[in-house]
Amino acid sequence: MVDPLQISELANYLGLDAPQIKNHIAIVGGGGKTTILHALGKQLRGRTILTSTTKMGFDQNRSLPVYFEPEDEIIQNISNGTPIMIWKEVQGEKAIGVDPSLCDHWFQNVDNVIVEADGSRRLPFKAPAAFEPVVPSSSNLMISTIGADALGQVISSCCHRPERVADLAECMPHDHLTPKRAAKVILHSEGQKKAKPTKSKFCVAITKVNDVNQRKAQDLIESLHSLNQDTDVVAIAFEAAQEIA
Repeated sequence: MVDPLQISELANYLGLDAPQIKNHIAIVGGGGKTTILHALGKQLRGRTILTSTTKMGFDQNRSLPVYFEPEDEIIQNISNGTPIMIWKEVQGEKAIGVDPSLCDHWFQNVDNVIVEADGSRRLPFKAPAAFEPVVPSSSNLMISTIGADALGQVISSCCHRPERVADLAECMPHDHLTPKRAAKVILHSEGQKKAKPTKSKFCVAITKVNDVNQRKAQDLIESLHSLNQDTDVVAIAFEAAQEIA
């Protein structure tokens, strides 16, 4: 049975916190993206930028200093171990993300750029539309998230873009999201791996794993491993964090 990983162990588990390692991470998929974004921001060494290429809640900076597409001078003077958040602007209750080319530019001058590159309307699973996700070209790791609480639920009740999920899973929106169907969507060339840069590694993060859904999370991990022909897919289960968004 899967042994859930504490979210505080994520960077170490993935080998992202080693000295001299530079990380450009794009986070896509369903529930857990913002929590992972901030967790990695706390755990990674060096000068770190957190940002988004899509919309996110304007309050999701979680007390980090916010800059709006700052000049290079500010980027070059980021303090080690003190992340900053960068957005394009705030409109109402939404922070508007930056152009992905800016993320590529910043990555030349800092140690870590972590990007929330997808939206899911706070639902635990999704399949991307034609214009999603928005992943910077120099990303060297893409993390796809899925909330374990989606497994076994009716697709139309737990998924963002349920018709798209059902299409890639080869079923109907009123069918249940089995671990095998979820794995098929995640690994589909038009699913969560759709925008993965050629040289980027790919990781699946299963969030909100608990005693109730632990068996289903294990089934998802096994399905991912049986369907995937590459060696760069790693399935990770997190225990329920204080906040998953």
